[in-house]
Amino acid sequence: MAIGNLTGVSQFLLLGVSEELKLQHFIFGLFFSMYLITVFGNLLIILAVSSDSHLHTPMYFFLSNLSFVDICFTSTTIPKMLWNIQTQSKVITYEGCITQVYFFTLFAGLDILLLTVMAYDRFMAICHPLHYMVTMNPQICGLLVLVSWVISVLHSLLESLNLLRLSLSTFLEIPHFFCELNQMIQLASSDTFLNNVVMYSGAVLLAGGSLTCILYSYSGIVSSIGRISSSQGKYKAFSTCASHLSIVSLFYCTGLGVYLSSASTHSFHSSATASVMYTVVTPMLNPFIYSLRNKDLKKGLKKLFGKIIIKGPIGIELQSPSSTIQTSAQRTTSQSSHAGESKSPKDTAETGHRE
Repeated sequence: MAIGNLTGVSQFLLLGVSEELKLQHFIFGLFFSMYLITVFGNLLIILAVSSDSHLHTPMYFFLSNLSFVDICFTSTTIPKMLWNIQTQSKVITYEGCITQVYFFTLFAGLDILLLTVMAYDRFMAICHPLHYMVTMNPQICGLLVLVSWVISVLHSLLESLNLLRLSLSTFLEIPHFFCELNQMIQLASSDTFLNNVVMYSGAVLLAGGSLTCILYSYSGIVSSIGRISSSQGKYKAFSTCASHLSIVSLFYCTGLGVYLSSASTHSFHSSATASVMYTVVTPMLNPFIYSLRNKDLKKGLKKLFGKIIIKGPIGIELQSPSSTIQTSAQRTTSQSSHAGESKSPKDTAETGHRE
């Protein structure tokens, strides 16, 4: 029995997005495809930023960190869901559920904080361009990411430890495809007042405070763009933050929509379906939003693909015995022809001398 698990509960049942057997293969294929797109799309951004020296700037440093967090965010929930569908088992252990709550809360908080840091980066770049390189130096950028990790770790640790003190009821079905903090608190048979206070306070401070900082940053950005005289300058300034603004809008709107839908309806499956938007769809769309709207990142991806294509055939030739034999034969033939050409003038001279 785990510490704080006063009822001796050892496992839960995750009901998933749908309980209809006919839809399980479709759901598996859909989520498996979205997971692969999310992982490979965000991984390409990380590789493009790390391999191209032109992308070694604060904006792309934060973007690569966001891509890494998005991979971890989806990996916290989707692999377990796919495993349950494949094995036709809905079971998750108590320890596994607490672990999933911890990491889901951790990476969700990191997503929010990194989006806030990226908004601050755009604010400094547009509103204070002369001080940008001094303010956003590598040490400050690294410190901002480190602080984001520390805050998220402490927040998720506090939420997880609070779950351990709860006595759980005998109704152990979780109407979701992963262990969500709110669903776990609702399963408790003991007093959950402290848990609710910590959960809602954390949501207000983390999500609400971050949203306030983002709105303040963009109010300054809009004001600065309005003072630019040329239309081309306005477009260039706005294009640098359009992708980030799209991701912020998508993340907060889908997250808000999930909690509004769960509050207005009694169908838990509809709430689980709505959760797919910010847990799977948003991380999947991030690479597309940035790559389609960013010329520098497009160039970085083209360079990355160019390196892969150039290195690919060389590796194949080295590993192919037949190509090695053909190459050796060609070299021998070439050497023979060159030797023949070098000897022909001498032979001609000797023939002339004899005549």
